[in-house]
Amino acid sequence: MNVKNTQDHYGWVAIALHWLMAPVVIGLFALGWWMRQLSYYDPWYRQGPELHKSIGVLLLVLLVLRLVWKLYNRSPAPEPGTPRWQQLGARLAHGVIYLLLFAIGISGYLISTADGRPIEVFDLFSLPATIGGIPNQEDIAGEIHELLAWTLITLVALHALAALKHHFIDRDGTLRKILLPRRRPQPLETNDTDSQPKLSQPLNKRSIP
Repeated sequence: MNVKNTQDHYGWVAIALHWLMAPVVIGLFALGWWMRQLSYYDPWYRQGPELHKSIGVLLLVLLVLRLVWKLYNRSPAPEPGTPRWQQLGARLAHGVIYLLLFAIGISGYLISTADGRPIEVFDLFSLPATIGGIPNQEDIAGEIHELLAWTLITLVALHALAALKHHFIDRDGTLRKILLPRRRPQPLETNDTDSQPKLSQPLNKRSIP
């Protein structure tokens, strides 16, 4: 299986990062929406935000790794016949998704560290509070965080619909490029005896002058 991307397919690293991040993004959105429905006395009123923050920090780490990997890898070429506006639209959508993920992560950081306390990431490490003292920091960052989250999930849904449209309506290979890694073609094994030319008739020694 190819580690790096090729002209017509993504490598297994890019595919793994994509399918690891996609459900995490959707799960974080669902968790954030669900947390808003909790009451103060619900056991998850405190556990939910801690889980949300820890996963969010790890998602940012994955995002940085994905962008670094993308920087040193070419992207597969678009399918033949894809209109120019669709190619530009896909690039723009990807760029906006990356920017939104960063902005959501930063706003979430500002919410969590508004009181000066660090973010404990699954008791593995702490992310210190480095920005504080902004008036109404938690409230303002919270409103921005929610707005950006809804924008992101809408764009992700459109991205998924576009991929399904390519697969089921256009019937091209756009979605297959990111589904599963492609195996490297195996070289054909040749037998040395088979590679020797064969005579159709046995050689008669008497016929040789």
